[in-house]
Parts: sequence; structure tokens; C-alpha cells
Amino acid sequence: MQFGWYINDWANAAFSATVLTVFLGPYLTEVAKNAADASGNVHPLGLTIRAGSFFPYTVSFSVLISVAVMLLTGTVADRTGRHKELMCGFAYVGALATMGMFLLHGDRYLLGGALLVVANIAYAVSVALSYAYLPGLAAPDERDAVSSKGWAYGYAGGGLLLIANLALFQGHDALGLSSGTAVRICLVSAGLWWALFTIVPMLRLPSRAGVVRERTAAAADRPAAGSLRELGRTLKGMRRHPLTLLYLAAFLCYNDGIQTVVSQASLYGSEELGMEQTSLVVAVLMVQIVAIGGALLLGRIAHRYGAKKTILGSLVGWVVTLALGYSMPAHQPVWFYALACMIGLVLGGSQALSRSLFSHLIPAGREAEYFSVYKVSDRGTSWMGPLVFGLAYQVTGSYRSAIISLLIFFVIGFAVLVKVPVRRAIEAVGNPVPERL
Repeated sequence: MQFGWYINDWANAAFSATVLTVFLGPYLTEVAKNAADASGNVHPLGLTIRAGSFFPYTVSFSVLISVAVMLLTGTVADRTGRHKELMCGFAYVGALATMGMFLLHGDRYLLGGALLVVANIAYAVSVALSYAYLPGLAAPDERDAVSSKGWAYGYAGGGLLLIANLALFQGHDALGLSSGTAVRICLVSAGLWWALFTIVPMLRLPSRAGVVRERTAAAADRPAAGSLRELGRTLKGMRRHPLTLLYLAAFLCYNDGIQTVVSQASLYGSEELGMEQTSLVVAVLMVQIVAIGGALLLGRIAHRYGAKKTILGSLVGWVVTLALGYSMPAHQPVWFYALACMIGLVLGGSQALSRSLFSHLIPAGREAEYFSVYKVSDRGTSWMGPLVFGLAYQVTGSYRSAIISLLIFFVIGFAVLVKVPVRRAIEAVGNPVPERL
């Protein structure tokens, strides 16, 4: 069963790496610029925004919608026990929307924005449901290692596809393709990869991730209405676990910063640092490779010193990395690659350990619901960070100002996480306490 779960990370990481992190941001920005007026603005839905802010604003908008979809779907999954069916169904919706990005060219930025919204919502819901399996996959003392291994599989899968896409993009002239066509083929490849490897978790994972609570006959006859009522009870019930909410607040804050760095790195590299598309792909590929080792390394450190201390250490590393990125000279690929290695070192571990630590803080039978809230700020689904990033660029016209504005998320997240008494939080929800925290 663990293997099927690992391969699910392998499958969906293609969307995160190839689409969100590398190709779509710079490409969609160029498409938006093709549609811009003389002032460099576009006007989606009657709004006036800089073309360079369209991508981060679209990511942020997609997450605002996905919040409600994830919460409702998580409630339905926990009530019906159909975690796998919902997880794979949303995965295929996302994969189809990603393949539809082949139609994105010229000045069709609104089409690109619409496909991004659909794909990112589907991705967020699918991954949130996959996280709900973690408590049943490993004993409390093994979850850090299992979660880290899952992230390692994800970075390996995403990295392998990036290698193929890098070869395609570098050789597009020899293949008689324009650079834009090559990018669109790379986007389609992510959708195909996602769809193909989702077959493995479909075959290997059970339908149910957690405990399904008893339902009345009336509720069974009206699943949608019952799930809406259950969602209301879930949101109210979370207030009974304030320590879990405190940890969640810390995670939502610092991980918004992490995800914004990841999703906007290519845009920052191309627009502010003058990196070519090939250099961007190489840098992200380096992130994928180093993150494999980073996830496993921080997993081992957590086994010795505890997950909370290791996460706090990784946040210090993120602050240093962000400061170096702000001061980095333009048109210097070597420095950009060094920054990519620093990101990879702290990226996988901080995310894997955050996921495993949260799994201890969830009441039994509420896995999908709680992880739906958690997923509001994970792997490309953050909304506050892209919004701040886009606003900073909107006001200053500088991506350096936009990137340094993200420091606030790491500082606040660190300060809140320090105050979380993890042992008491685990005991409060009735779960066994691991030996090391």
C-alpha cells in the first residue's frame, strides 16, 4: 500500500514541477504581454492589472476557490469512504486541463488562466485526499520517514520528466519546433505523466483512507446535504482543538512563503535575473535532485532531534536563502544554480516533516477534512504569498521587492511554531505520542 501512495506523489509531482514551477509562469506571462495594452496592462473581467502580475494573481484566485472545494470534498470522502475514487477523479480532471494547455498561444491568456484555475483546484483536492492516507500507512514513530520517502518519490518523478523536457526544449530547433511549441508540448507531457501513473494508486490503494463514521439512513439518502451539514460541524469542531489550529496557522503562514518561492522562482529568474528558459529548467531540475537528498536527510535529523526542531531549523535556512536570492546579480547562471541547490536542500524536508507532524494532530476519522484545510497552503496551492508577491510587483514594478516581501511569512511562521506545544497537542486529540517530537 505504501508503494501505491509513493507513486501517487511520483505522478502528481509532474504538474508541480513542469507546469507550476518551470514552464507555465514565464510562458503565460509572455502570452499576457502579447495581449497587453500600451501601458503593459491586461484587463481580465474588466480589471486592470500588470501583465507580469497575471500569473501570480491567477494562482491566488484558483486557491481561493479550491478552499471550499477541498473542504467539501474532504467531508464527502470521510463520510462515504470513497477517498481513492475522489482522489483519482480529481487527478484526471487536472491532467486533462493540463493537456488542454497545448491550446495556449498568441494572446490567449484568459484561456491559460482558466485552465490553470481548473488544473490547480483539481491538483489541490487530489493531493489533499492522498495526504489523508498517511496516518494509516505508518506507525507514529515511522511517519516522518514514510512522509519523507513520499516526497523523495515525488521529486524523483518530477525531476525525471524535467530531464526529458529539458532535452526537448534544448533540441526544439533540430526538431523543427518553435520555443513556444516546445513549451506547450512540455505542458502536455505533465498531464500525460500525471494521468498514466495515477493508474498505480488506483490499483494499489484501498478506497478508504480513514475511519468512516456511522451515518443515518436519511443522511445516506441525501449525501450532499449531509456533507454540507457535516462540513459546518467540522469547522466548528476544529475550535475544540486550539493547539492543532495553532500549528495549522504556523504552517499556513510559513508554507505560503515556501510555495510562493517555488511557484514564482521561474518568473523571478526570467524577468528579474535575465535567465534563459534552459537555465530555468536546469535550475529547477537541480532543485528536484537536491530535494530528494534533502527530504531524506532532514527525515534522519528529525529521527534524532524531533520534527519540530528540524522544521524550525529549515525555516532559518529559508530566510537565508531568500535574502541571498534578493541580492543575487542578474545574468549569472552559476549563482542561480547555487540558489537552486539551497532551495532543494530545505524544500523537501520542511514539507515532508510538516505533513507527518500534522498527521499526529488530527482526530481519528477526520483525516481528509483536516488535510483539506492543511492543503490550502501546500505544493503550489498557497494564496496569500502569490497575492503579496503580485501586489508588491504591481506597486513597485520590481520582482526583487516582490521576492523579499515573502520574508514576513517565514518570520511569522517561525514565531508561531515555536509556541506550539506539540506533545500536548497530540494528547489533546487522543493520538499516541511518538518517542521523538
